Amino acid sequence: MPETIPGHSGLRALADRYDAFILDLWGVVHDGQTPYPDAVATLAALKDAGKPVIMLSNAPRRSVVVENAMTAMGIDRALYDQVLSSGEAVRMELERPRDPFYAGLGDTVYYLGRRGDESVLEGLPPFRMVDDPAEASWILDTGPRSFEQTLDDLEPELRALAARKLPLVCANPDRVVIRAGKRILCAGAMADRYEELGGGPVSWRGKPDPAVYELCLERLGLGDRSRVATVGDSFHTDIAGGTAAGIDTILCTAGIHGEELGVGYGDLADPARVAEVAAREGVTPTAYVPAFRW
Repeated sequence: MPETIPGHSGLRALADRYDAFILDLWGVVHDGQTPYPDAVATLAALKDAGKPVIMLSNAPRRSVVVENAMTAMGIDRALYDQVLSSGEAVRMELERPRDPFYAGLGDTVYYLGRRGDESVLEGLPPFRMVDDPAEASWILDTGPRSFEQTLDDLEPELRALAARKLPLVCANPDRVVIRAGKRILCAGAMADRYEELGGGPVSWRGKPDPAVYELCLERLGLGDRSRVATVGDSFHTDIAGGTAAGIDTILCTAGIHGEELGVGYGDLADPARVAEVAAREGVTPTAYVPAFRW
């Protein structure tokens, strides 16, 4: 029988258990365009309670770009402590490689992604982007070139790239996100397809890699990880990543799994259904809430 997972109406019931929170962005705090109805008030409540907050996002761009986007949405910079994006994690590895995969990359890069997200490489000699894959030594994958592009649209390009067997850096392991209520293709699905087509080796930077949680824990400066919880909407990235890092995980049910769980924003999911999906996904959250609310 699937394990029973406690559900709560909001984070207030859980806040005293933890000294700090690591928050997902898309699907938890905002939908890519607008903050969710309770998000700003919940961030303010966490701040009033003295709980440091790090935003950990699989956004394939610089952390400062993510901060600026949140400010433009109306999320005040004073309401959280730091942002760590998967794009920033890629940049950190390119700048000072600890992973042999990155140390072995050449200096010519073929870029897959939206205009602007290539800023991950800005000011990082010796890397330079090339338009011809024949001149590239590796591929930077930040996602589709527009929100409308599909995997089918990209299939011919991915096939041609896979034939070259180039190393690929995936700067966003998400397969899909919800943007303004619509499912949008992400870099992770493209990297999956590249592997399926027999392409070169792939490095995934971002959730669910426990290394990005370790970076967050270092920044928080808290020795006891049992006093830290991560809040996210994806079993595959947030819950799996937090679990792998040895920290508690809180699932927001109205995000990417909302349809699967039969709930909309603010609806408390049926515990049996949450347990069923968790069993199917092979990872169990510590608790769940209907949304990022206090």
